[in-house]
Formats: sequence, C-alpha cells, structure tokens
Amino acid sequence: MNNKYIIQLLVVVCVSSSAAAQMTQTQKEKPVIETRDIGTFEIKLDGVLDEEVWRSVTPATGFIQEEPNEGEACTEKSEIYVIYNKDNLYIGAKLYDSDPSGILAYQKRRDAWLVTDDRFMLILDTFLDGRTGYFFEINPAGLLGDGILGSGGHWNVNKSWDGIWDTRVVIDDDGWTAEIVIPFRTLNFDPDLDTWGINFQRTIRRKNEDARWSGYRRNQNLTEPIHAGRVTGLKNLTQGKGLEIKPYVIAKNQWSSDGIPANPQDKGLDLSFNITSGLKGSFTYNTDFAEAEVDDRRVNLTRFPMRFREKRAFFLEGSGVYSFANRSGVTPFFSRRIGLSEGKQIPIAYGGRLTGQVGDYEIGMINARTESLGDIPAENFNVARIKRSLFRESYLGLVYTGRSTDADSVYRDQDLLGIDLDLSTSRFKGDKNLDFQAFFVGHSSPKENPDATVSDLSTRGIRLNYPNDLWQAHVSYREFGQEFDPAVGFNTRNGFKRVEPSVSYRPRPENWELIRQMKFGIKFEYMTDLDNSLLKRKTEFTLFELNFESAEKLSAKVVNLKEYLDKDFEIIEGNLITVGDYVTNGFQISGETSEKRKVSAELSYSTGEFWTGNKQTYKGELSVKPFPGLNIQGDFEYNSVSLSAGGFDTNLYRLTFGVYPTPRTAFYSNLQYDDISNMLGLFAKLRHTIRPGSDIYLVYTHNWQSYGDGLLDFDLGTVSRVSSVKINYTHRF
Repeated sequence: MNNKYIIQLLVVVCVSSSAAAQMTQTQKEKPVIETRDIGTFEIKLDGVLDEEVWRSVTPATGFIQEEPNEGEACTEKSEIYVIYNKDNLYIGAKLYDSDPSGILAYQKRRDAWLVTDDRFMLILDTFLDGRTGYFFEINPAGLLGDGILGSGGHWNVNKSWDGIWDTRVVIDDDGWTAEIVIPFRTLNFDPDLDTWGINFQRTIRRKNEDARWSGYRRNQNLTEPIHAGRVTGLKNLTQGKGLEIKPYVIAKNQWSSDGIPANPQDKGLDLSFNITSGLKGSFTYNTDFAEAEVDDRRVNLTRFPMRFREKRAFFLEGSGVYSFANRSGVTPFFSRRIGLSEGKQIPIAYGGRLTGQVGDYEIGMINARTESLGDIPAENFNVARIKRSLFRESYLGLVYTGRSTDADSVYRDQDLLGIDLDLSTSRFKGDKNLDFQAFFVGHSSPKENPDATVSDLSTRGIRLNYPNDLWQAHVSYREFGQEFDPAVGFNTRNGFKRVEPSVSYRPRPENWELIRQMKFGIKFEYMTDLDNSLLKRKTEFTLFELNFESAEKLSAKVVNLKEYLDKDFEIIEGNLITVGDYVTNGFQISGETSEKRKVSAELSYSTGEFWTGNKQTYKGELSVKPFPGLNIQGDFEYNSVSLSAGGFDTNLYRLTFGVYPTPRTAFYSNLQYDDISNMLGLFAKLRHTIRPGSDIYLVYTHNWQSYGDGLLDFDLGTVSRVSSVKINYTHRF
C-alpha cells in the first residue's frame, strides 16, 4: 500500500476515534474548588496554616488512589486550600499522616528526583487549554521542584525551568503542612479567564501510594492538564509592569593547556518583559554559564555520536515548545549546537528569546550570535517554532532553523524547515490513549553538493502509539536521506529506512503480596538502506520485568541482532571492525532496590557476542543517604571486550557528593574518570539562594590527564582548571 494512503487511513482512524469517544462517552464532572481574593492581607510564609483566611475557602479533598489500588480512597486525608491577592497565588496543603514518624524526606536539592521521599505535587493550566501549564512539587524537607508542561508525552515536564516561587513546610503530630507562594509574575496566563485548570497529587512513599485529586486512572497522569480539575474565582489578575532585570557579575580565573584566554572578570544581563500576559520576551547580553554542571562521562563503543542534555538556563526556559514529534528519533533543533563546539564553550555575545501563547498558538523563537574563538568564526543562529492546537488534545507544528556566518564554518549556511502532526486522544474506546504522529524535515543543500535532492536532504516518518497500563504497543516508519545533516539539530545516522513495532503486556497479578506489576514484551527493528538492502534486524524480548510492592525491580532481556556494517570503523584505538555481516545474541539482567531506603543500589550485567568477538558489561550504582541533606553516590561501568584482532577493557567511575543544609544552600561535587580518555575531572559548586531569583555561585572545575597505566598511579598533569564566583540578582517591576 502507498505510504500516502497509510497516513490518510491512520489520520482518519485517530480523528474518528477521538470524535466518537467525545460524542458518546459521558464524562464525569471535573472536581471544582473556589478561591478568593484576600485583598491586602499578607500570609506569613512559615508552613503553618494558622491565618484565618485559609478557612475562608473550601479545600480540595477526596483524593483517589492511582497506586496501588486504583479508584480507592487515599489511605490518609489531604486538604488543599487556594487563595490569592493582587500579587501572588497561595497554596496551603494539610497532609495528614497516621504515622508521622514514617514520613520520608531525604532530598533538599532543588529539582532532585523525588523517588526517595513523600511529596506533594500540583499543576496549573493557566490557559485552560488542557495541553500546557506549570508543574510544582515539594517534600517534607521543603525542597522546591518545578517545570514547564508541554504537549506530547505521558511525563511531559521540562524540569530545567526554575521559576521564582517559595514554600515553607512543617512536620507535626498530624502529618505535614505546607504553604506555597507563586507570584503571578512567574506565570504566563490568560487574564480574561476566571477559571484555571488545577490538579494535585500526593505520594506516601513508605506505602508506595500515589493519590490524585482529579484524573486518578493509571492511563492518566498528573502532568497531562486534560485530566485536571478546576479552580474558579480568579479575578483582576495582573503581572505588574511585566519587566524583570537580572544582572550578573562574575570573577573567573582559568588556565588551559590549549591556550583558552583567561577571563578574570565579566558582567552581563538578562532582561525579560511581558509583551502580553501570555507572551514573554527575553534578552541576554554577554551570557556566561559558569554555574552549568559538567556532562556525565560515558563510554561510547558504537560508531555513532552520543547526545548530551542541555544544562544552560537560557536555553532551558520555555524549551518544551521545541519538542518535535516526540519519540520519533528526529531532532531538528538541538540547543547545544549554539555556543558549544566539540566540548568547547563558544562565547555568546547576545541572544533573544520569545516564548508563550497567543490564542490557539504556542510560540517559541530564539536568535543568538556567538563570538569567534580561535579557528571558529562568529555565527548567527535563528530558531522559530509554532504549534497550532487541534481538536481536544492534538496539534500541528512548524519549525525553522537557520545558521549563518561571514566565514566558512563546520556547517556553513543552512536553512531548515519541518512540519509535525500529532493526533492524540485519551478517550479511545472510552478511556484509552491513542496517538498518531507524522513529520517531515528538510534543509538547504550544502555548498559541496548543490545538486542534492529533497529526498537526500530530508527525513520523514509516521508513528502510531497505544500507551496504556496493561497493554502498550507502537509501530513506526522512518526514512532518513543520505545528506540529512541539520546544522542546528542532532542526528546520528543517515541513508536508511526503518520499521519498528513493539508490544508489551503488563499484568497486575491479584492476591500476590510481593509483586505489584509484571511486564513481558517484544520489540522488533528492521532497517534497510535507501535501496532496500538490509542494514539491521534486531529482536529484543523482555523475558520479565518484576515491580515489587516494596518498589524493588528485577528484569531480564535477550537480544538477537543481525547487522551489515557498510564502512570500516575503529571501535577503539588499534581495534578495527571491517565491512561485513555480523550476527550476535545477547542477554541482560538488572535489578535495583527501592530508593526510599537509606542505602540503595542498582546493578546490571549483560553478555553476548559483539562484532567479531564477545562483550561483557557490568554497571552499578550505590547511593547512601545517612540523613536528610547528605547524599553520596558512586557509579561504575566496566566493559570487557574480546575481538578476533585482540581485546580491551574499559572502566568508568563517578563519585557524587552533595551536602544540603537547607533547601536554599547546596554544595554538590562530581568526580569522574574513564580509562579511554585517561581524564580525571572534578566539578564542585556551592549555590546559595539569597532570595528566590537571586543567587551566589562558587564553582571550581579541574581536569587532569593521567599519564600512568591507571588512575592509582597518580601520575597526573593538569589540562585545565577554572574557578569562578558569580552573583545574579533579579528585580521585578
């Protein structure tokens, strides 16, 4: 069947299913709470709900379990109050607990992953569109976590956004209470609305229990605003003048063996302003990212580049809009292309950003200019992303990227244009999720190949996904042209066609006291070149995955792989893998203990054929949390490879150490070494939040080259070191 007709058929099925479900399914009324304006009354932020105004509104109650017993009432009582004044939204949470001594609160570092602790989470859908919004979470130790919600994904939170807000928490004989203040200036919203979407979720970690105020089904998620309840009574909301100035000053001392110039002191400025209450503009001058953490080291035994996540604040805020055809393996915009080249930081002279919503459109735009550094010339970058809401949960999107310079660069001048369609419904057959995606991305011809065709310079694909609790399935088809190379994007491989189906079954056995859920599945991948010659055929079986009631996990997989290598590649210095057909079989087993314990661990072992020989891989992690605010974690990876031309071993070690006296003071260090690069790296950062939005950072980075046979030979030479002090201050008008 022609691809065009397949796409048309799938679109009709998804749209028809969504429309039919919406017409025939009788939906329960969403829960509603009413807030009120408290006028000039000021809430003393101390975590104690003792002000009389808290009792002037009716709280949200009646939390329902998602886990472990879907649909049953939460085993502990919760009361959530919402009030506001002209400047702030206030959330008061009274989280009762029949055993306060069992409350868990290890983490204090901002945005720490709270799989270890009790927690309270909430979302705000400030445009009432069921697609976008804000995510906030706290724990009983007063940790702050936040993020931006975006469309297209079951856990669709960009937690790298750090909004300006605050909280205080108290543990008492009844459980724990919290007061949260969120300035309206922190949020984009529609001022004409008197109702927002809102939802709450509570985790009782010792019971592994999750309960939600609205949308408690396992096929639903807190971070999907379509399932949120409502808060009414919001009137006359403003963001003040909507102007935010954030200057910084930095003193830096650095030395590098490759001659990077010293930068003893500098200063810069971030400026944000609200064009409308839903659309924000930002400008950055002389940007410095001294506080950005180093990448985690990885050992790459493939012939493809590895992708590392963005950690720089300017490119993280509002970055959710740039997601493109999620889980389809195409990235037309990858922000690390701006200001980074082969691990080197390229100075950014200035940059501008526009993010927010206008009616049914979600918008993101970036303009940046980098300075020249050595042989790397100054460059201009432009990115534009628009998503148009369709139906109840779908969108049509466009993306544009441009990269140019006055001199030759790695990519030279290039313009890229892409379009993606996401048709989603959470009402397929009543209450199931179904998602269809289609995308096309193409860019201009490189100078060295001006005759390249549209097919050569583009990628396209479709995906049908059925992500539900007991059954999960998907099928996707993708084509990548031979010359596809996005200058402001990321791509690992060109010149192929790929079909990839998968299906898994995740039963929940009744009357099994130890096991909460199991998983069995199969995933198949069939890849050819553009002339339909086989490049890869991979079958992966999940023999079992066991999720225990105690939150421990155990899983095992087997993999069969047939691969045609079309080019020689050097897997490691002196070990060449030559063109030919390779058939390999492998096995992997992994397990982990619950992270709610003071001492937790993960361990995995894989073994099997590997090109012309065999490979065994051991990975492990040990985490120790002796008391709240102190985290120590060690990681290792060991590979033992034997090939027909010889063998080799690789080792990677990482030690992280964190001390967090309060949620506003954090010391974090990271020491890592691998014997491929023979580099030992130290990163240490002290951050103190003077007040929300204003921080002081002390950062030290040191890299050594090991000249001995191993790290313990202690024959080290400094390659680079940087020490810096950075202070930023946020003032809002």
